[in-house]
Amino acid sequence: MAVATKTKRDFPLDRIRNMGIIAHIDAGKTTTTERILFYTGRTYKIGDIDEGNTTTDWMEQEKERGITIVSAAITTAWTPSSGPFAGQETRINLIDTPGHVDFTVEVERSLRVLDGGVIVLDSASGVQSQTETVWRQADKYGVPLIAFANKMDVVGADFLGTIQSARDRLGANALAYNLPIGSENSFKGIVDLLTQKAIIWQGDETGAKFVEEAIPAEMLDEVKIHRDKLIEEIAGTDDVLMEKYLNGEEIPVDDLKRVLRQAVITKKIVPVMAGSSLRNKGVQPMLDAVIEYLPSPLDIPQLAGKDPQTEEEKSFSNTKDAPLGALAFKIQIDPHVGRLTYVRVYSGTLKSGSYIYNSNKQVKERVGRVLLMHANEREEIEEAYAGEIIAVVGLKDTVTGNTLCDEDNQIQLESINFAEPVISLAIEPKTKSDQEKLAQALQRLSEEDPTFRVKSNVETGQTIISGMGELHLEIIVDRMKREFKVDANVGQPQVAYKETITKIANGEGKYIRQTGGRGQYGHCLLRIEPLPRGQGREFVSEIVGGAIPREFIAPIEKGVVEKEDTGILAGYPMVDIKVAVYDGSFHDVDSSEMSFKIAGSLGLTDAAQKADMILLEPIMKVEVSTPSEFMGDLIGDLSSKRAQILGTEKRGNSDVINALVPLAELGGYITTIRSMSQGRASAYIEPSHYEPVPSNIAEKVISTSGFTGRVES
Repeated sequence: MAVATKTKRDFPLDRIRNMGIIAHIDAGKTTTTERILFYTGRTYKIGDIDEGNTTTDWMEQEKERGITIVSAAITTAWTPSSGPFAGQETRINLIDTPGHVDFTVEVERSLRVLDGGVIVLDSASGVQSQTETVWRQADKYGVPLIAFANKMDVVGADFLGTIQSARDRLGANALAYNLPIGSENSFKGIVDLLTQKAIIWQGDETGAKFVEEAIPAEMLDEVKIHRDKLIEEIAGTDDVLMEKYLNGEEIPVDDLKRVLRQAVITKKIVPVMAGSSLRNKGVQPMLDAVIEYLPSPLDIPQLAGKDPQTEEEKSFSNTKDAPLGALAFKIQIDPHVGRLTYVRVYSGTLKSGSYIYNSNKQVKERVGRVLLMHANEREEIEEAYAGEIIAVVGLKDTVTGNTLCDEDNQIQLESINFAEPVISLAIEPKTKSDQEKLAQALQRLSEEDPTFRVKSNVETGQTIISGMGELHLEIIVDRMKREFKVDANVGQPQVAYKETITKIANGEGKYIRQTGGRGQYGHCLLRIEPLPRGQGREFVSEIVGGAIPREFIAPIEKGVVEKEDTGILAGYPMVDIKVAVYDGSFHDVDSSEMSFKIAGSLGLTDAAQKADMILLEPIMKVEVSTPSEFMGDLIGDLSSKRAQILGTEKRGNSDVINALVPLAELGGYITTIRSMSQGRASAYIEPSHYEPVPSNIAEKVISTSGFTGRVES
């Protein structure tokens, strides 16, 4: 990892933009990011994905596969040449995110700490499945977006069709902010609808130079239609402008831009810009729009959280003089500096060498060094202020989603929720000497990635790793070999089933042992009931009158949770279950934490066996794009895989089949559709939800699991 050159940092808060690039796989996020870095002067040569020399795709696996795997943070600056921010250099903290659904964790945690974003759309394909997913993620965290309709130079590019696709599939108030001049091979520039200027790129291959011209005569009518529509929608968000508009007054462009800025920040309007990042056209106007319309740290509400002691709501102002409030959103193991914790500072100042407080873990942490990150380069700084995204060296206990604050003025922020893994595989070291290295590698990788889980199967003694898809686990195994030098044997991917119950039942857990000396006595009565799908787990104590002393409730819960983790029916984790301990008994001398922990495990097993347990399987959302001549065969193949066909649609030159398919049926599916379509069909697969496994298939899964359901004592 190289050391970066010094970055100018004395920007006022209104001239900072924390923004991300998000999109479906292959829409052009990394290509767009490379152009941004080149035009802002952060790099002096435009990187190329095919050549493996892009700035943000720095991992070996990213270079080899031509995909983004981890989000990369970069700090740069841009000075708009016109508009309300003309001539004002503004700092951009930029995060480039992956498009592949297996790495959706990177998008989730990036959006949690960003103030705004650019959603990149493929002009030939419109809104695709992962576009919908990242849109929902941005919505969840209230992140305002502007849209960049990329690939205007490719066959089938349709700018207005892309905007309509965004309105139909995302429910967004997407509006043309500029119009393309030409399309496909003839795409050469854009018309800015507010300023009514045509911008033409010519000559310079890097796209750094462009000229402003009059609007082409053949586009005047189209420009008027879309300009009127844009102005009407902008005016509709502001009473003063609406009055001027209804009175037929000409509204100054600066007023339109000021009101559009508020409309974007409040998510009332999504302006859409045309361009082609690969052909170096349209990126500079998009950068101007990032500065003009995406929020600064001052535009977001005050930092809101709760007081960890009182549970009452609490807030800090978004200034560097306020108390410290920061969120750790990513852990990265760096071979040169060790454990890096990426942090968004929302309020206050975080100083190198100081002590801070982790309000989730209730521990003090020492800040060793504070770094500004530029992909895999780093720049050491003395302190970080409100509004900055930085990395910290030296934090030992902090994990993704933890809040960092002052010990004498604590706050706890909303954490980050991640999807559950859907696929697992067994892994074992090839040699004895690899055993310890494997454990260390798995621990470090699971610290970095909250969607990567590691557990031991008590029945077989195997180590099971779980993740979001086959590619996810493939990259993990590859990283173990390269970064941690661990050789391992890997089993076939297995579906991550879950177990649950379908009715209320009671159970008794009694653990009594007499062995000459002091005995063991633990006794509890449990009631279990099913929760709605996706609710997870719950444990409550309904003990009154001291039937079980308070200090033994936590051990009962621990025994219950451990049993839920290892499963009862076929060795898969239990979900959507509420467990209540409502009665029991204890012995003055023989009762211990261990005996009540075992009693909790026994009680859950007893109750679950009366509660009509079932298996749940992950259902995947599958989107197959294919030439029309192969559509019938592909639908027939999906039907044979227990698929629920949701419908078909025309998108560009392809037919698209939408279906819900059990993950268990999708082994080798990409290879199958390629052979059925002469390599011309492609599929996008993402987790959707869990559903009960049909009884005949469940019996087969249970019988082959080799799980005995016994309770370890």
